[in-house]
Amino acid sequence: MELFDLSGKVAIITGSSKGIGKAIAERLAEHGARVVISSRKAGPCEEVAVAINDKHGEGRAIAIPANIASKEDLQRLVDDTRAAFGRIDILVCNAATNPYAGPMAGIADEQFEKILQNNVISNHWLIQMVAPEMLERKDGAILIISSIGGLRGNGLIGAYNISKAADMQLARNLAVEYGPSNVRVNCIAPGLVQTDFARYLWENPELLKTVTDPAPLKRIGQPDEIAGTAVYLCSPASAYVTGQTLVVDGGLTIAW
Repeated sequence: MELFDLSGKVAIITGSSKGIGKAIAERLAEHGARVVISSRKAGPCEEVAVAINDKHGEGRAIAIPANIASKEDLQRLVDDTRAAFGRIDILVCNAATNPYAGPMAGIADEQFEKILQNNVISNHWLIQMVAPEMLERKDGAILIISSIGGLRGNGLIGAYNISKAADMQLARNLAVEYGPSNVRVNCIAPGLVQTDFARYLWENPELLKTVTDPAPLKRIGQPDEIAGTAVYLCSPASAYVTGQTLVVDGGLTIAW
């Protein structure tokens, strides 16, 4: 357990009221971290925090709702976390949006701007807010949830994929900048995971078959199967890993 021990660490996880973010928060708490549950709506965040506290003890989780599109909200998220827990050791940028599916020729400027804002710029903002204390302590782990879409072209979710490729480069760049201070920055690139966010992909049996048939594991992923990778990348087990994108996709990207 020593390799994966997060006792005493404080983690902010955006988009953690459900799906992959919720699973990551639960597993980080299980390994000893105090976690901040954050998404737009207060109610669902409180529910997740209460469940974690019921399981691991009072004070292990708190809920701080925030809209990732608002710089003021993100600063409040950081400030309230420091007020409650005194520090931030781990940041998981999981929240994302995709308001458009279809060819790039049909996307409205407002939709493209929203995708880039929420999926890239907001991550940049939040990292800027938490990194200084990590750099000063010479210890910290930053994790961005990207997607295998950032590695491939796609006629349905091209703009989303562009944002996820940008997240990978954001991690590489920041890893170079922060590495001398022992602050690590990595990405996870999930394949298709059974979440509400990706429902429009996996609810369609034909589309689901198209995605899962070529993959060696022949199935859709589950949120908890991403959470284990997140624990690894946020823990001492990955102390020599930075600037990397770890693909977790059932083998889809290695299959013909």
